Amino acid sequence: MTESAIDVSTASGRPTRRSLAKAERRRDLLRAAAHLIAERGFPGVRLEDLGAAVGISGPAVYRHFPNKDALLVEILVEISRRLLAGGTQVAETTPDPRDALEGLVDFHLDFALGEPDLIRVQDREFTSLPDEGQREVRVTQRRYVEIWVDVLRRIDPALPESDARTMAHATFGLINSTPHSADPRSPEGTRAVLRRMALAALAATPSALAAEPSRTETA
Repeated sequence: MTESAIDVSTASGRPTRRSLAKAERRRDLLRAAAHLIAERGFPGVRLEDLGAAVGISGPAVYRHFPNKDALLVEILVEISRRLLAGGTQVAETTPDPRDALEGLVDFHLDFALGEPDLIRVQDREFTSLPDEGQREVRVTQRRYVEIWVDVLRRIDPALPESDARTMAHATFGLINSTPHSADPRSPEGTRAVLRRMALAALAATPSALAAEPSRTETA
């Protein structure tokens, strides 16, 4: 196909071969960047390293991103958007709050264990973002947290909002800290342990604890 024929297809609304290739290269760069940043830290990654990882020169990276900061912003903003979209879908399609909570735990587990590089970058490199990028990530992450808060308080209306946020963040800490230290030979075992621990911790609401007999009463 000639270049002119490719360009004509743009007018009909179909993506061109060139645009598809560029989009794929951009995705490759983001994946490679996440892996390198997770491995070396953001300051330790050069554009030359990133280009080499996908078979292009360092300067060629500028065809896709204006600078290294812009690349990190896109990685972290996209992580936050994916979490928000997934959490929203679980909450909106699961009427029972207890089932919704299990769904949120399962969703976050799948994301964390399936994307360990992204989780590591999210945990370590937030402060490397420029101010505007930090603001966008914070706003999106807060919306994700509020999904968990709403579900937890639907289960136990007596649970203060501040406590529900603490429980949500503690659950993220439990799940997010594990992917890069878990045994890769037993992913299902790791997932099962994390799921049990997360659900047990999230069940420790004031109403649930008040309903349990104390140790002195059962002794």
